[in-house]
Amino acid sequence: MYPLLETINRPADLRLLPRAQLKTLADELRNYVLHSVSQTGGHLSSNLGTVELTVALHYVFNTPDDRLVWDVGHQTYPHKILTGRRERMGSLRQLGGLSGFPRRDESEYDTFGTAHSSTSISAALGMAMAAKQKGEDRHAVAIIGDGAMSAGMAFEAMNNAGVCDCKLLVVLNDNDMSISPPVGALNRYLAQLMSGQFYASAKNVGKQVLKVAPPLFELAKRLETHAKGMVVPATLFENFGFNYIGPIDGHDLESLIPTLENIKHLMDKGEGPQFLHVVTKKGQGYKLAEADPVAYHGPGKFDPAMGLQKSSAPAKQTFTQVFGHWLCDMAEKDSRLVGITPAMREGSGMVEFHRRFPERYYDVGIAEQHAVTFAAGMACEGLKPVVAIYSTFLQRAYDQLIHDVALQNLPVVFALDRAGLVGADGATHAGAYDIPYLRCIPNMSVACPADENECRMLLSSAYAQNHPVAVRYPRGAGAGVATQANLDALPFGKGEIRRQGGGLAILAFGTLLYPALQAAQKLGATVVNMRWAKPLDLELLLQVAAGHEALVTIEEGAVMGGAGSAVAEALAEAGIGKPLLQLGLRDEFTEHGDPAKLLAQQGLDAAGIERAITARFASMLAAARAAKPVLKSVG
Repeated sequence: MYPLLETINRPADLRLLPRAQLKTLADELRNYVLHSVSQTGGHLSSNLGTVELTVALHYVFNTPDDRLVWDVGHQTYPHKILTGRRERMGSLRQLGGLSGFPRRDESEYDTFGTAHSSTSISAALGMAMAAKQKGEDRHAVAIIGDGAMSAGMAFEAMNNAGVCDCKLLVVLNDNDMSISPPVGALNRYLAQLMSGQFYASAKNVGKQVLKVAPPLFELAKRLETHAKGMVVPATLFENFGFNYIGPIDGHDLESLIPTLENIKHLMDKGEGPQFLHVVTKKGQGYKLAEADPVAYHGPGKFDPAMGLQKSSAPAKQTFTQVFGHWLCDMAEKDSRLVGITPAMREGSGMVEFHRRFPERYYDVGIAEQHAVTFAAGMACEGLKPVVAIYSTFLQRAYDQLIHDVALQNLPVVFALDRAGLVGADGATHAGAYDIPYLRCIPNMSVACPADENECRMLLSSAYAQNHPVAVRYPRGAGAGVATQANLDALPFGKGEIRRQGGGLAILAFGTLLYPALQAAQKLGATVVNMRWAKPLDLELLLQVAAGHEALVTIEEGAVMGGAGSAVAEALAEAGIGKPLLQLGLRDEFTEHGDPAKLLAQQGLDAAGIERAITARFASMLAAARAAKPVLKSVG
């Protein structure tokens, strides 16, 4: 099925091909990506859109000596296939297999690890300037999408690059489609470049003039994709100090390769940083993905001939859906509520809110720092902002969280999706650090719902406060607890005893309550659903500590500085010296893979919890069993 592709084991093989064979290679590569992803799941639309661009870049530039830096990196499957990893694509995003993003420890062709957006220009500029300082003759290329281009970090890098004398090329992959539809002034500007009447008029005048010289007319037709860059005078990018070229068709190898060769020549002549604007289509070559690039952004396994199919079995409600329903219900009740997302409408469950309350919905683009301070400004004026943001992405706005929200004690609710492990996306997307980085901030509170109904009720609890509160919840479904229809809140800062045992008490923060209950059944332990990492329910904690010989904390988050550390600090302050075992994510970056397997690896499934407790408190448990305490469930 892939006779030409199977001869390409590294980009050097690709560069030996006659240019006439590259289209055939691109067709085979696109089919390989489609069928590979259909077998494993993963990012599809974005990868189908970068096939020709990937081929052209590796054909023109001497990789890996020339550096390619892919922004976000979820569009690098063609790159992985062409750089010696074709036969490993069956292991994509699986435990021990290929990452879904570039990783420096995976291949020398992955020059920079990515997964968060808008870092590519900074990294490529750093590489280009390092090469200049070391006296090395190499090129650095950043490939960035139009959605990622809207982030402040990209403009900070361009501002710096514009005054640097180095061999840097920025390729803007403009597909008019990030995960959510792109928004903002930059998107409007790019649309104007693409469809401006000035370009259309200039093109038509040129054709009229050149009709008297047929050879020149043919040349004009061949170069038509370059014409926009020729006739649009000073572009935004030129004002940053770049030589702007484009827009050109990113699926036309006959345009891409000569253009890249000319740009490479300009770089070698010392003409300064270059900017190439290419236009691509997400899902290119697979009609179903072209028609619905959002649905095919990150599909699971599917039959390419049939496309995505709806499951006949009713799906369990996810925490993201719980949040989306709560947001709409609370907005119906309180007109002050506004919803804010940094370009994650679909991922954060805000599609229905956007439909029902468009005037109160704000997508600020891939700009997490701006999202948080924007919410702070709204809160200053009496509105009640709810910022829906992944735990891993809130890290990017930490200064704003402290300085602009918490320091001013503004009532902003942070709905932290993807808290804990996220499975196939791996370490870059895992929400491992939110409890440690939030609980140390004055005025900030952190809620940890154990199930779907608690998530809804704790969101209401957070919304009722007059200070910043984060509610952290994981990706996917939980224990399957049905949610109530009303908007009742749980008591602020209060937990509950879920199982009364003897000798040892397990304090659970979040969804690990349920495996803790399973382990406690065998161990005869008490289980406390703490619900809040900050403030801790000190009354309940001291009560439990007084009635038990040892305590265990458990959380799906970094154990260093996490909720267990908060318990240890509270006990120390109270002068209580009970033995304490803290269970959570170890001091390491967790690999990509099946979430259940990853939790088991961390010892955070029921069996792992039981093993850890037994190993630490074996003699105590033996004595407790001998005493045969009376056990009962509570609540």
